[in-house]
Amino acid sequence: MLELTLLDLLIIGAYLIGMLLVGVYFVKRIKNPGDYYVAGRTLGPVVLTATVCATIIGGSAMMGRAGLAFTDGFKCVMTAVPYLIGMFIFSGLAGRIQKVGATYGITSIPELFSRRFGKSSKCILAVMVALTMMGTVAAQVTATATIIRLLGDQVGISYEMGALIATIIFFVYTAASGLFGVVYTDVLQFFMLLIFVYLMVPTASVIEIGSISEFWANLDKSYLIPRIDGEILGDIVTYLVFTMAGAEMWQRSFAAKDAKSARRGMFCGTAVYAVTIFLILFMGLAAQQILPTVVSDYGSPDAVIPALAVKVLPPGLTGLAVAGILSVMMSTADSYLLVSVQTCVHDLGKTVKKDMDSKMEILLSRIFSIILALGALIIALYIKSAYDVLMFAWSFYAAAAGLPALAALYWKKATTAGILSAMIGGFVVCVGWKLAGQPFGLGAAVPGAIACGVLLLTVSLATCKKHPSVMLE
Repeated sequence: MLELTLLDLLIIGAYLIGMLLVGVYFVKRIKNPGDYYVAGRTLGPVVLTATVCATIIGGSAMMGRAGLAFTDGFKCVMTAVPYLIGMFIFSGLAGRIQKVGATYGITSIPELFSRRFGKSSKCILAVMVALTMMGTVAAQVTATATIIRLLGDQVGISYEMGALIATIIFFVYTAASGLFGVVYTDVLQFFMLLIFVYLMVPTASVIEIGSISEFWANLDKSYLIPRIDGEILGDIVTYLVFTMAGAEMWQRSFAAKDAKSARRGMFCGTAVYAVTIFLILFMGLAAQQILPTVVSDYGSPDAVIPALAVKVLPPGLTGLAVAGILSVMMSTADSYLLVSVQTCVHDLGKTVKKDMDSKMEILLSRIFSIILALGALIIALYIKSAYDVLMFAWSFYAAAAGLPALAALYWKKATTAGILSAMIGGFVVCVGWKLAGQPFGLGAAVPGAIACGVLLLTVSLATCKKHPSVMLE
């Protein structure tokens, strides 16, 4: 097993404490729910670029895809590119999302659905958002616990204890500071990740192997051959459709100070993500040559990048790299946790208790940060693969909410009946397909999204004349 020096452990500890202190510092910026959920709509393009990129290259994306690169090669690129394409498309939508949010005082997708299609659609979507976001937080807990397990022999911490530590860190500064703390810690985490992980680890890996030409000579070229099967197709559809209704990116768009900032921030953050896709592929394939027994040593391919960092970097830089890896999981976990909290308290809670005042809403938001984080911990303890947790969380949401979200923004003929039938139908078909063992090896998001689209189109067209919805201009 690989070991970290005392210097590295001190650097990692100092970093984690620093992130908690940042969260405490931003407590004083929280004056109302708008500050807590959308940072007072003050985010400019530079901050948005950093927070968007830090969020979308989270622990499950980075560590999970590096594990895929190690075991399946080019599959990690094939599942990442659809998300990339979807994010570039979403960059074009971000300006309209910001404009609608600012004009109507909307801070979430369920709130948008409530404006167009009524409370029933809002509540159904809110439940889906909360479950999906909690599952995504669980993926970050899983990834973080995998790193701590890597260090377990040194400090005597198990996977379960590592998962608990990760959960506590996630909810403390999310509960304390809301989106203000989330986005400004994301800026620091963004630069740490780029410098100490995406630049230093690949460079040191090449030095460890000897040269690029030696890496290429030793590489099994079969890992670079693209292949498509039903499972991969399901993942591709999940990633592509999920971006259209990714609640955390909608929240960032609502938080932008203007439409131009929303578009630029989303586009630039996505462009940086594009570069990281191929760096992850390289690190996974490099680990085959440097650490061929990493899976048997650590019990999961998710350990590829942290194990690689410990192997190829000198003391000090290793600690900074591991802190950078932890930072990306924190940046994703806090974003998704905040969205799930907003959904439970603001979207569902205020539907039940309309007279909830701002002080009570912020208090409940902090309480739910703890409750939902503990729910994510339970999921992480049962499903110990970051990639599996992520795909479980995203598939039914992509199938049920992706197309309805686009319709809410752009299709005048979309109706309440069409939206409700689409969401319920997409969810039922997706979950049913999974329970049936995914016939023909086809990922559940594919039939789920098809069912959702067909129901949205047919039911809306059948009811739009008698029961039209109000388009938000």
